[in-house]
Amino acid sequence: MRFLTATFVLLLALPCAAQDVVDSFIGRVYTNAAKQRMPYRLFVPPAYDKDKQYPLVLWLHGAGGAGTNNRAQISGDQIPGTHTWTKPQNQARNPTFVLVPQSPTNWISDGIEVLSPEMLLVLGILDEVRAEFNIDANRIYVAGQSDGGVGTWNVITHRPDLFAAAIALCGAGDPSQAYRLAKVPIWAFHGARDPIIPVAESRKMIAAIRKAGGHPRYTEYRNLAHEIWLPAFTEPDLVGWLFAQHR
Repeated sequence: MRFLTATFVLLLALPCAAQDVVDSFIGRVYTNAAKQRMPYRLFVPPAYDKDKQYPLVLWLHGAGGAGTNNRAQISGDQIPGTHTWTKPQNQARNPTFVLVPQSPTNWISDGIEVLSPEMLLVLGILDEVRAEFNIDANRIYVAGQSDGGVGTWNVITHRPDLFAAAIALCGAGDPSQAYRLAKVPIWAFHGARDPIIPVAESRKMIAAIRKAGGHPRYTEYRNLAHEIWLPAFTEPDLVGWLFAQHR
């Protein structure tokens, strides 16, 4: 009976026409008042109960996940960042929603000094999901890699009030705004040999946050380059650390 109830709830979350589901991620498209659109995938906890509150992990893909097919952002090198949270053992301990929007190109088109138009669409998607499901406002998390790491730094810098914690892999941010992040739990990762986004970018952000009184965690892989997702998402403390954070 419990399985049938969970299945019925999941079906209610699906689009009315085609049931586009990949690895339990439901395919959807968000449209705002200005008719701007962004595809996204949503994982709903299998035993979702509308009377209980659930955390949500927002994943911002790297360049390999960009496009409009609503699939690349949960495929290939995006799998560690999306499927870590949906593993049965992790869902058993921490049932959580996973929200995965897809940008056609980069997450930051207007510079890191402002909240980008792409990130504004992401926040619109998040609002839509929060209106539909019982999401715990004190346990909304964001994570991203590469271009998505840049997006992660951007959105937590300009909306530090929204997120309970952030995971930024090989990203870059604005150290001059680091004072806004002093109270945000952050775990950043970078490869010391990264030729795409230099490791100095993460080092500068971490140093600036610490100078502002924050206590971010930072893991640097001395012998790795840009592709650090596998070791980062197999860090034994990562999942437990994230879900221990509350706003």
